[in-house]
Amino acid sequence: MIRFKRKEKPKKENTLSGRRVFSNNLYVLKIIQRVAPSYLPTYFLWSVTGAILDFFIYTWMMRKVVNDFQLGEPVEKLAAIILALLVGQIVFDVFINILRKVVYPRYQQKIVAAIEQSLFEKASQVELECYENPKFYDKYVRAMDNSYQRCMDVVNTADMLIWRVTSISTNALILISIDPVLALVALIPLLIGYVRKYRNRMQKNRDDERRPIDRRQAYVQRSFYLGEYAKEMRLTAMPKLMIGYYAETLKEHIALQKKYGYKMAILKTIGDTGPDLVVFLAGLYAAYCTLIRGTMLAGDFLVVFNTVGQVAWVLASLVTTLEDFRTHALYIEDYRYFLDYQPKIKKNTNGVRASAGTLTVEGVTFRYTGAERDALQNIHMTIRPGEKIALVGHNGSGKSTLVKLLLHLYEPTEGAVKLNGIPLADYDQDSLMEQFSVVFQDFKLFSLSVAENILLRPLKEGDEERVTEALKKSGGWEKVSTLKNGIHTTLTREFDDEGAVLSGGEGQKVSLARIFADDAPIIILDEPSSALDPIAEYQMFQNMMEACEGRTLIFISHRLASAALADHVYLLEDGRIVEDGSHRDLMEKGGRYAELFGKQAENYVKEVSAREA
Repeated sequence: MIRFKRKEKPKKENTLSGRRVFSNNLYVLKIIQRVAPSYLPTYFLWSVTGAILDFFIYTWMMRKVVNDFQLGEPVEKLAAIILALLVGQIVFDVFINILRKVVYPRYQQKIVAAIEQSLFEKASQVELECYENPKFYDKYVRAMDNSYQRCMDVVNTADMLIWRVTSISTNALILISIDPVLALVALIPLLIGYVRKYRNRMQKNRDDERRPIDRRQAYVQRSFYLGEYAKEMRLTAMPKLMIGYYAETLKEHIALQKKYGYKMAILKTIGDTGPDLVVFLAGLYAAYCTLIRGTMLAGDFLVVFNTVGQVAWVLASLVTTLEDFRTHALYIEDYRYFLDYQPKIKKNTNGVRASAGTLTVEGVTFRYTGAERDALQNIHMTIRPGEKIALVGHNGSGKSTLVKLLLHLYEPTEGAVKLNGIPLADYDQDSLMEQFSVVFQDFKLFSLSVAENILLRPLKEGDEERVTEALKKSGGWEKVSTLKNGIHTTLTREFDDEGAVLSGGEGQKVSLARIFADDAPIIILDEPSSALDPIAEYQMFQNMMEACEGRTLIFISHRLASAALADHVYLLEDGRIVEDGSHRDLMEKGGRYAELFGKQAENYVKEVSAREA
């Protein structure tokens, strides 16, 4: 049986100091306090009040009633006390239910909005390179996935700690007032707490080892029910192979259970029966004091029997509660790391207002973080207003990287990219982006209307005609005009059962319409027509040339026939410009560009001949 290849990841060690653990949890509480100032005080006050009420109703009142009855106290007095406590409990429950069902959901919406907005804002600020850094991206994903829930977990754990400390304090005081010896019996659960802590850590290790097995098991399951795998699963022997993989994951699950099962069962038994042992010992001692020594009243005996168990449980849980803060702090560390990150490319809101002009690339070299070689080396380029520039070359030659540098998505390792002689970093970022209209090869269509996907903003008066004309020029109108709601049809069915699902070529035409609908002075197309056939691509570029009259156009195309429409062509290989000039000049030169153009033309002629035959 062939096994999935997987890399063993080191376990995530708890390397945070106690001070950092405290700092991270406090950091979250400060955020919540700033966003919803009334939330934490009322939340924690309710916890303290609830613990004290529980003590008076279930412990103090029981002792008071039984002992006073035994001592012959007036019934009216006892009834008044009971009534007052019950009324207090009812009022408290009504107040808490209003907080839980009416007030707190509003606070929680504010909190989640503040946390997610802080992440969204930072995500929009960090440079593109961060998304290509696996370590950074993993932290970002964990922050997005866990931040709100972990922030609320901190609140819940702090609330639990407050409740438990209050409960221990009130119940321990009454136990000591009955008999100081009981305080020693109640200390046993502290040892049980450390047993539970060790068991929880073992469970976390088991879960960490199980997670990659679960992911592979889920992958096999998806391959049987997702439509994207359906053809291969029905036309090949893949079902048999995937079932074999599934059987392997089951074996790994069994092995993992053998590794941890017995140990965890023993630790769980100790953790669960320990408090019962404490109750049993305390009960024997209380019975002895009540029945033989006569030093306890009946009410004292009942309190001891009931309260020692509660104190034992709370003390045993207190250790794990404190450990929970450490676990929360590890996740909050990712959140803080992401928010504290200082982008290399900062949004210069006080920079120069950008305007259309000449783009220059002056001796630019660029290397991706962690890469062994430069993606671009010593690039020089001048792009004047209104010029049509083609960037051509094999995959991996550096074309897309150069485009991202022109858009200031990356900062050069060496050299500079300038607009009108001013480095891009010196411009106001928003005004700089207004100078560009861009369509990438890996364009994305949002689950919004066709019109919103083209304008990338809400519609305004007169936009319908603009969108329609843009679609006609990009070649997308033929398809969109057949949709039920035309340009107002929602794309994808993620949120709309009647949404349109476009093919790759249709989607590409919609994305290209963004260029025709925009009036930015500089247009950049990063292989925008890869899903189009050669004829449709050539027609699209002709339309583009007409629409871009007087505007700068920079485009990457893997078909050199399109490059023939450009004023200037740059051929890149291994991150360097090896040839540049007009299409005619390069063809007359008979160099590398002419060779590649000839091969593509020959292949295209063969393809057409084969179709006609």
